[in-house]
Amino acid sequence: MSKKIQHLFENQKKGVAWLIDPGKLKAEAIPSTFWESLDGLELDFIFIGGSQDEIADFDAFVRFIKEQVSDIPVVLFPGSHQQVSSEADAILFLSLLSGKNPEYLITQQVRAAQSIKKASLEALPTAYILVNDGEICSVHRKSETLPLLNQDVELIVDTALAGKFLGMDFCYLDAGSGASSKVAPQVIQRVSEEIMIPLIVGGGLTNLQKVHESFEGGADLVVIGNQIEKDPSFLTEVLNLKRFLNAGLHVN
Repeated sequence: MSKKIQHLFENQKKGVAWLIDPGKLKAEAIPSTFWESLDGLELDFIFIGGSQDEIADFDAFVRFIKEQVSDIPVVLFPGSHQQVSSEADAILFLSLLSGKNPEYLITQQVRAAQSIKKASLEALPTAYILVNDGEICSVHRKSETLPLLNQDVELIVDTALAGKFLGMDFCYLDAGSGASSKVAPQVIQRVSEEIMIPLIVGGGLTNLQKVHESFEGGADLVVIGNQIEKDPSFLTEVLNLKRFLNAGLHVN
């Protein structure tokens, strides 16, 4: 999985991940026609995870998703050490650098380490940084941390650089699930220019303009979640945008 994300970065291509929260969405409720519609749309990843600690039948949920999309890598985006499954292909090994709560800086990671090893999951070391305009979302309440503010660009850049210097291979800027404000394009651009490692951006991407601004700012991979639950056709629109940008047809 790391090679695929690295490939996007090195070739200046754009990627899209669909984030599915098993605490909000029952996979069986998604019509089979929707899974069929993904064929040929070049979705890069499916992320699975949520802010809940324990999710009933988590393995079964991941297995069901894998059965529907056998050719799309499934990556865990865990809200806690309990969201580990051998059914997935990889796991984002996140450290929440924007907060000061040791529970999500290192404690949850220690508790998950043996489970990840036993599951033979590829771990993707990721600097996880919460950024928006001050809005409090479920991830902030769960982690008991506050987001960094879009206006504090240099602090965000320094935090991302610290993650790189700590040896993390990826950086994830997240406005939070359901956020009305997204990570600002100028923040994405500055972080992208400074860290020179693959950059993932998610949260608050509720329309094509916001997605386009994130890509143009320097995001290598955007993560779409809530809006797809509201409007499944939005995923198709985002993937068509990605294809357009990767074809080099757009004019800056």
